[in-house]
Parts: sequence; C-alpha cells; structure tokens
Amino acid sequence: MARTYDYLFKLLLIGDSGVGKTCVLFRFSDDSFNNSFISTIGIDFKIRTIDLDGKKIKLQIWDTAGQERFRTITTAYYRGAMGIMLVYDITNEKSFENIKNWIRNIEEHASQDVERMIIGNKCDMEDRRVVSRDRGQQLSIEYGTKFMETSAKLNHNIEEAFYTLARDIKGKMERGQGQTVGVGGTTGRYQQDSTIAAQGNNLCKNRHTFHCDFIAF
Repeated sequence: MARTYDYLFKLLLIGDSGVGKTCVLFRFSDDSFNNSFISTIGIDFKIRTIDLDGKKIKLQIWDTAGQERFRTITTAYYRGAMGIMLVYDITNEKSFENIKNWIRNIEEHASQDVERMIIGNKCDMEDRRVVSRDRGQQLSIEYGTKFMETSAKLNHNIEEAFYTLARDIKGKMERGQGQTVGVGGTTGRYQQDSTIAAQGNNLCKNRHTFHCDFIAF
C-alpha cells in the first residue's frame, strides 16, 4: 500500500511526572482533555498527520514517563528523535528546575541535531503560578531553544507548539542540516511503523491515576 505522507517525524515529550505531558499529547492528537489521566508507565505514543507547507507530515509523538524508576526505559527512545518538547508545570518550581537535568539527558542520549522546545504548561492557573514567563524565556535563551506556554485544558498554543517544532525540523532537513528523511518517511535511523507499534504494545501498562487539571497562557 502506498504511503499517505511525505515525511515521518519522531517527537518526544519529556519532563517530570505530573506536568501534563499526556494531557498535551491527547489535546493535540485527539482534541480531548480529561482532568484525570492515567500516569504514563514507560512509554506511550500517538500518531497524527498534519499538512505543513504543502507536505503531509506524519508525527509519531512519544509520551515518556517522568518518574525516576523508568528513566532507563525512556532514555532508549531518545535515539532517532528529531524533535523534543521539554515540559514543566508553571505551578511547580521543581519541575522547572529539573528542565536542566532533562536537557542533560538529551545531550547524553539524543542526536546532536535534535530540535528542542521548552514548554511551560498549566499557565491558566495564574493564581498558583510560581514560575514567571520571563524565567521560562530566559531558560530557553540560555539553551538556544524556542519557548511557549501552553494549556491543554483551554487548548491554547498546543497546535502552535507542535506545528512550530515540525516546521523547524522540516526546514533543517531541507537545508541539509538534519537527519535525512526520504519520501514516505524512510530514514536509516527510523524503525518501520509496525516495529514501533510492537514496541509500544509490549510496554508495561500498569498505571495509577493522577490529577491533570491545568491551563496555559
């Protein structure tokens, strides 16, 4: 069967547990939001195909567990990632401070040319904000990444974040600076869809509930 997309991009969502990565993912992939999601165990992923500058881009978006006990599982999935969103909770100082640790993980396990974006999540909760927008912007400047504040609950900047990251990856590839991805999404660093699906299905699915009530700027 002929492929229905021009490029295949593997994206990762990383950050501390409870910052809302799964909520961001489901808002983008399914346009849905739930106050109570099941905490991710190991790795989960969603797929969405978008139209971008006349090309069909298939996005495989991997939602990684933030808990320390799953760190050895999730680091294996950095390989082949072309874009990574580092997510923190604007009402949680520790999650913001830990972005630097997550960046170190990227530097250790991801490819050198991976696109990165820092996401300040739950910004609609202004009455509980402890991390200012300026601090998020300064951190992104320090590491040379783009920055957005998002809200899965209000669906604010979710589309913009993913489209911006995808456009940056596409632009880098077309300039010959990124990982080579051919027509139909073929690349030496990528596994076939069936292999990736099998990996996802083999992951541990035991989960517990956590509260995911948040908003963004």
